[in-house]
Amino acid sequence: MRATRRQTLAAIAGIPGIVALLTERAMAQSTAGAHGRNLHTGDNMVVGEVNHAANGFTPEQLLTEFDYGEPSIGPDGRPEREWTITAVDKDIEIAPGVFFPAWTYNGRVPGPALRCVEGERLRIHFQNGGSHPHSIHLHSIHPARMDGVAGAGLVEPGEAFTYEVDARPFGCHFYHCHAVPLKRHIHKGLYGALIIDPNPDRHAEHRIPALGRRHGTPEHARWQEFVMVMNGFDTNFDDENEFYAVNSIAFAYGRKPISVARSRPIRIYLVNATEFDPINSLHLHGNFFDYYDHGTTLTPTSRVVDTIMQCQGQRGILEIDFSGHEPGLYMFHAHQSEFAELGWMSFFEVTDA
Repeated sequence: MRATRRQTLAAIAGIPGIVALLTERAMAQSTAGAHGRNLHTGDNMVVGEVNHAANGFTPEQLLTEFDYGEPSIGPDGRPEREWTITAVDKDIEIAPGVFFPAWTYNGRVPGPALRCVEGERLRIHFQNGGSHPHSIHLHSIHPARMDGVAGAGLVEPGEAFTYEVDARPFGCHFYHCHAVPLKRHIHKGLYGALIIDPNPDRHAEHRIPALGRRHGTPEHARWQEFVMVMNGFDTNFDDENEFYAVNSIAFAYGRKPISVARSRPIRIYLVNATEFDPINSLHLHGNFFDYYDHGTTLTPTSRVVDTIMQCQGQRGILEIDFSGHEPGLYMFHAHQSEFAELGWMSFFEVTDA
């Protein structure tokens, strides 16, 4: 009989030094010791520390790093941008003492958050250093020959391919491996965010919000921006996830809340890469936000909501304003309770700094 994820977790919890599910009192003591205060979540947490140095990335890097590639000007005067991405097999620690045999882009899960500007010519030089055929399929408008599927950019181990596309449409997008079986290649870690900033010169009727999204402008500088890729991990490969997270590390932003200045608005690029569950979600405590589905509009598709649902591959932009709130800890998490209890639990720490 196949063990359920609950039975698996119970077995894991019985192994000293790997993972323990804490009582509310014990978790409060642990959190108070780590941060000098009690977060009062009353939820499951993990004991110990993930070795981020061995992983080669930290939760803070995954949250705030954008990869702008190598910008240049083409012979026709058109802006261009290039990246080199390599698929690598690599074990990553997703919770203290819990290792997942991942397939990665550039050694991290999720892969780099690629950022560019609407209308640029993009080149992604993909090298397959993994043990299986892999590709990069962009959720963007592009030619069929650049689709990242069999016969159009599927790359055998040891080989390479260059994807060349135009950056369109603007928005928050998704990229992932499209080799079969899809559920395994995506779940194992081959996915990431593609962010295409709007070109303000193309949006005269919405120029101000376009400037606010375009990196490098004064209007953009006031925003606090974060990339959040929701994902899950099936650690015993029974097609059920044992851990859930934002950016791969269970409870990362619960144990170490995300510090934000209440005077500056927040923008979240949210992507759902969760396999084996049809829906994931984000719910914010104590505040509401505007949501831009797929990020392809400069006016909200949903206004003043506190929960958003996404199916796999769906994504969008959240804009949050804490300026009228008192400083403090504001929880956000999946509103599927099981996901929250198994790792997808986070906080904003709103400060006057």
